[in-house]
Amino acid sequence: MSATNIATVEAPPKAPWIQLALALFVIGSVFAIYRVYQHSTAFTLGLDYFSEDFQTYWMTLLYAQLPILTLLGAGIVGRLWFTRERYPAQVSAREELRRHYVVLSQILVFAIVAYLTASIFTEADAAWHQVTVRDTDFTPTHIGLFYLGIPCFIMAGIVAFTYAHTRLPKFIERVSLPFALVVAGPIMIMPNLGLNEWGHTFFYAEELFAAPIHWGFVLLGWATFAAGGLVVQLLTRIVELTRVMDKPAG
Repeated sequence: MSATNIATVEAPPKAPWIQLALALFVIGSVFAIYRVYQHSTAFTLGLDYFSEDFQTYWMTLLYAQLPILTLLGAGIVGRLWFTRERYPAQVSAREELRRHYVVLSQILVFAIVAYLTASIFTEADAAWHQVTVRDTDFTPTHIGLFYLGIPCFIMAGIVAFTYAHTRLPKFIERVSLPFALVVAGPIMIMPNLGLNEWGHTFFYAEELFAAPIHWGFVLLGWATFAAGGLVVQLLTRIVELTRVMDKPAG
């Protein structure tokens, strides 16, 4: 009597829904609390940089969030690097597919942080400069935008980029140009922020959105066009892995 070979299909990996929901909850809570604090104290304690209240309620916040974000970002990226995949050829199709789900989740976090930064803090900063008179580089909206929102935006992109290039075999072998461009956009916008504030402080007081000193911000928008190429790279490989998973074993 001959044994019967039973064809089986390997179960697909699960997406990290719980971790994604937890990350979005934490990020959303931090941004919401910060925005409520900004709304309740900006006009009462944030109009005069030289006042004691400003130093207490705003500069203290600035001095706290910068080292926290730096240490958090360096810690996450450092851990990803030191625990990187050292044998990419041995990664199974199921595990690689799971890691693609993680990367897609990280990109979603990156996009949501970008939206929150642009909608909550960028618009608030633009409205602030239309209503109040610019005094110094440090204002309640600047401290929230330049030293919280954009750094979180950059950190989310670098974490996703590092994870992909230390975990996905196809990305370990070579650097993804679209991914690099998407992440470089927020990073390269930082020098323009410095130029923008320096210019507004010394020679360009007007806050028109189309002012030449704002043209460098277009780099961020152009960088997002590379997201299309990144999506093609990721989905193409996901389709390949899915086909491998669908083949019966045995």
